[in-house]
Amino acid sequence: MSRGKGHPHCIVRRATPRARGRPLLFVHGAFCGAWCWDENFLPYFAGLGYDAWAVDLRGHGVDGEEAGFASIEDYVEDVLAAVAAIGEPPVLLGHSMGAVVVQRAWRRARAPALALLAPVPLQGLLGSSLMLALNSPEIYIEINGLQNSTGTPAAFARLQQAIFSDALLAAEARRHLRRMRNESQRALFDLGWPQQPWIEPAEIPVKVFAAADDRLFPPPALEETAQWHRGGMEILPGTAHAMMLDVRWREAAQRIADWLDELPD
Repeated sequence: MSRGKGHPHCIVRRATPRARGRPLLFVHGAFCGAWCWDENFLPYFAGLGYDAWAVDLRGHGVDGEEAGFASIEDYVEDVLAAVAAIGEPPVLLGHSMGAVVVQRAWRRARAPALALLAPVPLQGLLGSSLMLALNSPEIYIEINGLQNSTGTPAAFARLQQAIFSDALLAAEARRHLRRMRNESQRALFDLGWPQQPWIEPAEIPVKVFAAADDRLFPPPALEETAQWHRGGMEILPGTAHAMMLDVRWREAAQRIADWLDELPD
């Protein structure tokens, strides 16, 4: 792990040797931290020859720090600071909330490409929340209570249903859920509304990776995002929202690696 002066905390897994030209910067979603990438994705992509970085958005990784009233634009500034620490424009890969952050950051970061993993839909959280409330009210209640989760077995079980596949061992799901932190209420408010006013259609390659079994943002809700950027969408079978931690993470990582291989030099 490394922390540069004036830069946010990052976890870095360097390739030995570096065989790929572009570094990768992974940006986590709400309640998580850079740790979620280091479980599987960072070592995997370093093994393929990429320098793989994951940034802790403010208040998400370092002990004693809290997100407070941070906005999505504050998180964009964290990503830009991480890009400065890398020293060259990386491919940006954002998950869920982090996908919104990288969509706002790509031009200032001079990113060569964007991967959007289970992104918050362009219409914002409000529409997705209403659909979840209608289809799975018990999960909707638990997701909204994540800020003050009691850590009861019932709460963990419902949260596991929301973001992991049924195939993931309950003990593994609980281990990940215990590492999650409170999210900034301001950031969640920023995500509640349609995102188009703040997101510019990209002039770089964009790929949306949707999880087939995502109960938060199912694939049909993400088609607009792919169309907005004139990019493609790939649906990952047997995969839930937290694809980097789920049992089929390796398949998801391989599909992303295949896309990276297709990018122009």
